[in-house]
Amino acid sequence: MVCSMRRLAVAATLPLILAATELAAQFPTSPPAPLRLEPAPFPPFTDTTFASGLRLIVVTNPKQPVISVTLAVPAGSYVDPLGRSGLAELAAGLMTKGAGTRTAEQIAATMEGVGGSISAAAGSDFLTVESAVLLNDRQLAFEMLADVVLRPTFDNGELELLRKQTLSALALERSQPEAIASRAFARALYGDHAYGRRADETSVGAITRDDLVNFHATHVQPSQALLVVAGAIEAPEALALATATFGAWSGRSPTLPVGRPAPQRARTEILLVHRPGSVQSNIVVGNTTWMPNDARGYALTVANQVLGGGSDSRLFTILREQKGWTYGAYSGVTRGRQMGSFSATAEVRTEVTDSALVEMLSLMRQMGAGGVAAEEIERQKLTLTGRFPLLTETAAQVASQVANARLLGLPTDYVQTYRQRLAAVTREQVMTAARAGIRADAALVVVVGDGTKLAAPLAAIAPVMMVDIEGKPLVAGDLVAKAVTLDLDFARLAPAADSFTVMVQGQPFGFQLTSLEREGDGWRSRERTSLGPIIQQQTEVRMGADLAMRAIRQTGTFQGNEMKLDVTYANGKASGEGMTPGAGGRMQPVKYVDVDAPAGTIDDNSLQALIPFFKWAPDARFTVQVFASGKGVLEQRTLRVLGSEAVTVPLGTITAYRVEYAGGDAPGTYWVEAARPHRVLKFGPAGAPLEFVRVR
Repeated sequence: MVCSMRRLAVAATLPLILAATELAAQFPTSPPAPLRLEPAPFPPFTDTTFASGLRLIVVTNPKQPVISVTLAVPAGSYVDPLGRSGLAELAAGLMTKGAGTRTAEQIAATMEGVGGSISAAAGSDFLTVESAVLLNDRQLAFEMLADVVLRPTFDNGELELLRKQTLSALALERSQPEAIASRAFARALYGDHAYGRRADETSVGAITRDDLVNFHATHVQPSQALLVVAGAIEAPEALALATATFGAWSGRSPTLPVGRPAPQRARTEILLVHRPGSVQSNIVVGNTTWMPNDARGYALTVANQVLGGGSDSRLFTILREQKGWTYGAYSGVTRGRQMGSFSATAEVRTEVTDSALVEMLSLMRQMGAGGVAAEEIERQKLTLTGRFPLLTETAAQVASQVANARLLGLPTDYVQTYRQRLAAVTREQVMTAARAGIRADAALVVVVGDGTKLAAPLAAIAPVMMVDIEGKPLVAGDLVAKAVTLDLDFARLAPAADSFTVMVQGQPFGFQLTSLEREGDGWRSRERTSLGPIIQQQTEVRMGADLAMRAIRQTGTFQGNEMKLDVTYANGKASGEGMTPGAGGRMQPVKYVDVDAPAGTIDDNSLQALIPFFKWAPDARFTVQVFASGKGVLEQRTLRVLGSEAVTVPLGTITAYRVEYAGGDAPGTYWVEAARPHRVLKFGPAGAPLEFVRVR
């Protein structure tokens, strides 16, 4: 019976197998050849130059009932005066925050009321303002753009608000390895050239309203401006609207000297930015390239796509998929008005930093040495040419592409012929461009990570220069943990207790209680924090009479997960274990034994309780050596007075020092009473809609 059933099953299955085999034979076993590349269906352009020098380009595209109006002037950060880095960015940020007779709120309400938008931004070379609306509101788009470009008010209140936001963002950047690496790379790559400068707290703090007014009067002029109108509008109507709103605009922007080119390196050099305690390293490798209209740009674009342009590139495939060293590794090329650059990046574990760098340099070297097959190049060319139409689907995208090409001095048919020129690139051209534009043996390498673990292995690859995150040179001896002086006014140490309400977007969300108490021959700081279901935390730090750390105990929950930490300090060492939130909020175990915590070091959990006892003054700046007990690493934190202002809290309106707090993973701003006893009035973490406000 069993044998009969088996024969029946085989008999029933056999026709299905034969049918499936015959069906499969009807399908191809290899992908079809790509279709012939057709020119991108770009709408016609019209190009008009006004007597003032303003150029108007109209791209009529009736597919959707929208228009985009974009005006750009060569007034990016490149023109920022020395000591005023960030001026162009602040000017752009304020142009839509009050113009003509409208306030910032009125501009926003007017544009939102018609479903439109208006924005302004400044890059390295250009300041750009863009307005986008439905076709019926095209006149409003031109009028609003003209107000913003020609008649910004640069309101003092808006300036101070934007300054605070900018300073907060800069403080946050100092805690982000990627941002630290980007700044260090630009500074080292471009040298004295303006492309290497970046806004910092000092330059942003020095900018006045007069600076903004003078910047606008000097650089926002029609002589080199470009106005691009794209969308469902015919050229004659666009010209009429542009004439009505910008026809009377006159003035010439100054001819700026071309900056001194950055020096070419004769060998690969490594700049190691010491970030104590980092468990990962951020690597940036690159070099300057050439002017934007260099014919080799097409071939270099293809070479970059092969090397690191996407998740199927060599850097990503090898460093992530094969080696498992990183979540992603990429490369890119930039076109600047005065010079371009190439860079490759990866974030890797500290222990594989040297191996990852060797692999990155090897992959870069292969690009110009014939190590790339023609088939790989053709595949990536198809990726680039196939992607381009997706970047020119909307009126705003078309306007952006056209404006960028014109501003960089590229050929007038650059956008229309871009895909064909990419498709025509040969393997030999790719290798030639790569040898000139991807220089593995004469590259700048920036590594942000823990210098105590990286200096020696990196030195085996190339010469190493070491700096701190501010760019100050370091030597090997600077990496050794040393005893420091805790610069407090010990005579004023006294028991204290404070209560804070935690505000989220202006609404109460929780509380924090802090205290400093005497305990035997020493001191004890306590903190209890409640942020609804997110955080419930209690912390006790025990210290000696001279505030030498003795122990810390922390308990609580984070997003419902138990967290705890027990640390003891003795003889300049710290040992601890527990469970604490890590990257992405995931709980992770912590355990370390006899990690350096020399004299003068304080536990990071005790810092807020000790803030009142620093020697506060209008120009005070303190560098504090802390032990981040949740990670088991030694770090530097800085407290710097940026100025004084009246702060209103439930206790009243009190004159306070505005103090930048930097370093670690949670930078922010403290407001500290200017008068004794210098209690903390308020604290705002950078980049979060959160404030701790003292209530008693």
